Amino acid sequence: MQKIRKGDKVVVLSGRDKGRTGEVLKMMPKDEKAVVRGVNLVRRHQKQTPQQEGGIITKEAPIHVSNLALADPKDGKPTRVGFKVQEDGKKVRVAKRSGELIDG
Repeated sequence: MQKIRKGDKVVVLSGRDKGRTGEVLKMMPKDEKAVVRGVNLVRRHQKQTPQQEGGIITKEAPIHVSNLALADPKDGKPTRVGFKVQEDGKKVRVAKRSGELIDG
């Protein structure tokens, strides 16, 4: 089970976008990277295709997961992730900061 998953709200810990928050759009576990909405924006030259207009577009680039921390469900501050086995045998993620369950 991964600590950070698609759909999680995360906080950037280091780099150009330090302190910014966003939702994980895509996880790349083999590369240990994630694409986060509104974070690590880059401008790219896009060739025109029948589906898409050409020109300079802005899109999110992948960011290494070591530079991300899960946002605590209680106060939105960065927290580490722990795991707990519930009574019914399900393994769930828990925020170390507040002890709250992370839904997902």
